[in-house]
Amino acid sequence: MWWPPWVAAWLAWAAGAGAGRPAPLCAARGLCPAPLGPNASQPGAARCQRRRGAADLCAWPLSADSLLDPFPIDVIQENYVRNVRNCIFSIVYPTPFKSRVRLVAVSKEVLENILDLDISVKGTSDFLQFVSGGKVILGSVPLAHRYGGHQFGSWAGQLGDGRAHLVGVYTNRHGERWELQLKGSGKTPYSRNGDGRAVLRSSVREFLCSEAMHYLGIPTSRAASLVVSDDDVWRDQFYNGNIKKERGAIVLRLAKSWFRIGSLEILAHSGELDLQRRLLDFIIQEHFPSIAMNDSNRYLEFFSTVVSETANLIALWMSVGFAHGVCNTDNFSLLSITIDYGPFGFMDSYDPNFVPNTSDDERRYKIGNQANVGLFNLSKLLQALKPLLDPRQKQLASQILEGYSERYYIRFTELFKTKLGLLGENEDDNYLIAFLLKLMEDTKADFTMTFRQLSEITEDQLKELHIPEEFWALQDLRKHKLFSEWVTMYLLRLNRNKGDSDTKRRTRMTTVNPRYILRNWMAESAVQKANLNDFSEVHLLQQILQHPFRRQQAAEKAGYSLRPPAWAKDLKVSCSS
Repeated sequence: MWWPPWVAAWLAWAAGAGAGRPAPLCAARGLCPAPLGPNASQPGAARCQRRRGAADLCAWPLSADSLLDPFPIDVIQENYVRNVRNCIFSIVYPTPFKSRVRLVAVSKEVLENILDLDISVKGTSDFLQFVSGGKVILGSVPLAHRYGGHQFGSWAGQLGDGRAHLVGVYTNRHGERWELQLKGSGKTPYSRNGDGRAVLRSSVREFLCSEAMHYLGIPTSRAASLVVSDDDVWRDQFYNGNIKKERGAIVLRLAKSWFRIGSLEILAHSGELDLQRRLLDFIIQEHFPSIAMNDSNRYLEFFSTVVSETANLIALWMSVGFAHGVCNTDNFSLLSITIDYGPFGFMDSYDPNFVPNTSDDERRYKIGNQANVGLFNLSKLLQALKPLLDPRQKQLASQILEGYSERYYIRFTELFKTKLGLLGENEDDNYLIAFLLKLMEDTKADFTMTFRQLSEITEDQLKELHIPEEFWALQDLRKHKLFSEWVTMYLLRLNRNKGDSDTKRRTRMTTVNPRYILRNWMAESAVQKANLNDFSEVHLLQQILQHPFRRQQAAEKAGYSLRPPAWAKDLKVSCSS
């Protein structure tokens, strides 16, 4: 029987040769996974079939074969920092924490609806060991992905998963394929000068924001669990020489794919064009089913789709006031989902120059520049693809890229018209939107609550310029001398909505304008309590942010829809995590 080259390494490890590595789950119980080989992801026994509500990880088929079989694997098995070539992945195992590990939170929806696990599994020792990197599922091979990227506009060379391990691929009962990755789980060949760890501070933020973005309707990676240890991790949070001790934490996060623009860039820069073509064909076949593999223009179709979906994603970010913070090409997904949550931030007061990341001295990734950065990143994707395109395709690809700005602008306008409850087309709609944003900028009105309160106020109240005290964001906006002029324009435009009513408008608008977002001050409050082993606000925010458009008593009591506290203006986040 022929086995792929990586199997020998896996067998040696499973037999105990890998001292210091995590032990495989279920090895002594004889349950799952499927036998090694090309069909390892297809369970043969009834007890291993994908079903809803598995309460035992040993009855849970997880495999990395679909990523191992198509590509050459890093020939060096030792885990040390180095320049890696001629592969997509390195086999590398998580490094378990040395101290006690505690489960902070799980996403019930992710466990039950994506991973087909019963929520009771979170109370098992196997689950805690798995999500903390202490053990891996028998039959799955942990991987670290090799990629490069442009960081803050400059080519940074090899980057890669420096503190993340892809611990398996799961296909659920809906036929959805999900890649599971631990973040903060130890060093890899791509760790550069890092220690392979993530701290509780940043991990709480990523866990909460991944799920919050999903419930806001923004394409995103998901978060299944968050654990914290008592291991010491030292961080200079603001790069000012003030090094502090923090605690190591790990997030189990999921995505349909973790491939990013930098995945293709590193291969193009290294001249590994055959491997680049194999990777690109794999991505298209797995994730772009509308593109025919026998189409000679398939790379062109792929690029066109990524351009369109990236424009859509960034317009969606803008519609909720979200700034990613680090829009490098290694953080831009080829599936156009939001990944790699670091120094992100949701705007409080509307400000096109809002920069959540204090490490961004040049303000390159300010919220008002995200669309332009998207164009830059797509130009780097095109640059990576060009060696695989003929002259005609290169010309067409350049034309596709030129159409990005229009696609973005159209989508941005659609979203903001929806936020204002506008139906149909009117030539003055763009002006109405721009006028409002200018008033908001001048008065520093709260972005989220301005749109939310426009969703809740009646047309009669607006007509009379009667702004109730509870609508504090609109009260700020009313201070502008041109507010009444804008209101007049807005009410005239609403009257042109065919078949509409004020009740319908408000109902419609409250389904797209959130009342609650993960503001930095809310995340910081949860982090500060979590540092004291009080995870109550993590759980509260997790619950509230599952229903961001619905008024909730617990959220109102916590002040999540009130004016941000004064101390929120002094909050800083950085790339140090």
